[in-house]
Amino acid sequence: MTRGQTPSQTVGPFYAIGLTWPSNELVARDAPGAVELAGTLFDGRGEPIVDGMVEVWDRVGGRWARSRTAPEGRFSFVVAKPDGEDDCAPRLDVYVFARGLLRHQLTRIYFPGEPANDADPVLSALGERERQTLIARRHDAVLLFDITMQGESATVFFAH
Repeated sequence: MTRGQTPSQTVGPFYAIGLTWPSNELVARDAPGAVELAGTLFDGRGEPIVDGMVEVWDRVGGRWARSRTAPEGRFSFVVAKPDGEDDCAPRLDVYVFARGLLRHQLTRIYFPGEPANDADPVLSALGERERQTLIARRHDAVLLFDITMQGESATVFFAH
């Protein structure tokens, strides 16, 4: 008897089984510089991805947290702006897990109004539209950062 090859698996949507994480806080809510970071995960049609997961990493501080997307595709974190490293602007690395992906996707969040953004080698290499997909927007006391997986307004993703 010969057996066929098993088809590849996607990275979701079964996060509730083994990928739970008790907190979406990189820093405590009362920590100096703490701010809420919120956004929506969208597919290429502009529809919210309701069964996704977003991880945010502070490479410099060695901290991370994850958030499942809510029924409206929303995710949120409590973060603080990390220090920049070398000649790079302060940023958070973001991994996106969602239905249909064979591998998680990597993007970045840069902070709005950060003077080092102008000299950051990655941001400097991008066109204006692409650059804007990586910079959070300030709305009152919240940083907003939406992620669009594909299409005309797709967020910039990086090989890893």
